Amino acid sequence: MNIAFLTSEYPHQKINHSAGIGSSIKNLATELINQGHKITIFAYSQDSNDIFKDNGIIIHKIKYTRFLVLGWYLYRKQLQNYINKTIKREKIDIIEAPDWTGITAFMKLKCLLVIRLHGSDAYFCNLEGRKQKWKNFWFEKLALKNSDAIVSVSEFAAKVTRSIFKLKVSITIIANGIDLDKFVNNSVLSYEPNTLLYFGTIIRKKGVIELAHIFNELVQLNSNVKLILIGNDSKDILTKSNSTYSIFKKKLSEKAKSRVAYIGKVKYELLHKHIKNAHICIFPSLAETFGMVTIEAMAMQKIVVASNFGWNKNIIDDGINGYLRNPKNHKEFAETLDKLLINNSKSIKIGKAARIKIEQEFDISKIANQNIRYYKSIIKSK
Repeated sequence: MNIAFLTSEYPHQKINHSAGIGSSIKNLATELINQGHKITIFAYSQDSNDIFKDNGIIIHKIKYTRFLVLGWYLYRKQLQNYINKTIKREKIDIIEAPDWTGITAFMKLKCLLVIRLHGSDAYFCNLEGRKQKWKNFWFEKLALKNSDAIVSVSEFAAKVTRSIFKLKVSITIIANGIDLDKFVNNSVLSYEPNTLLYFGTIIRKKGVIELAHIFNELVQLNSNVKLILIGNDSKDILTKSNSTYSIFKKKLSEKAKSRVAYIGKVKYELLHKHIKNAHICIFPSLAETFGMVTIEAMAMQKIVVASNFGWNKNIIDDGINGYLRNPKNHKEFAETLDKLLINNSKSIKIGKAARIKIEQEFDISKIANQNIRYYKSIIKSK
């Protein structure tokens, strides 16, 4: 098959931005290439135009164009025309786009369109209790309505999205996956005791503010504990501050503040070293569709303590291959961490079980096969 992905993010040095969605697309695209399929990436809202290859994947970097009026409509039509020319020239069978911002609203593409639920603006507004702009809701609903099929990265995301937009169509569930060969830890017994690691965007919806309160509680129980944060700092949507980390820091007690290190964004290889070095990985997210960082840490046999919300319940079996706790219950979360820091043998046991869970359910080769069968079923049905 000839498959394309429309996205604003992708992990490549020429692309402006990448986060969890970009990583999940690259993981899938790379495995599809390995299995003999042709892959095209349309990266929109970029700073310039370019076409290049990355390990066999054809990437179209498409510059964002500003219009004096109706820019939200005219840029979408400009994208549509560019993509349709490529579809016709390259004989693309199917294109996949995310639900975020409803980028395909008003587009009439000359191949089948799949929308993958990575998390719409409406979805995150719903989880965070924020009011969404009516225009954004309209875009996202129209994009979903005009798609040929909808797939979700989790049952929870599908359920919430179906309720928000009152969808009647079926939604297939296919989780994200990772290349297990890239997440290997051959030195499970070698780590820095009492070291917690958070990696991901420094943003309120990921539970970073809750993490400050949790850590305040934890340092009262364990004075040797250390917290390392890795990831891009971001603007805070609630306070309009340009730095969520600065808000996080202000919430820390003086004792906790001295035990925190913020490293910022690091290279892929260095991140792996930090994961291996960590005693526990902690992800107290308040709004998510699927935790890519969670399965990455679990694949490296790390004990993970994450939010006990719906998207995590198909990833972590509480007490078996990780732990699920309410990040707003700061004391309970901290007490769980403290007990795990003391019990090294349990950490190793849970870490091994975590790797097995990822091998069984989130191996990208298995996930790619699920996607291939799904794409073929859509093509056949149309």
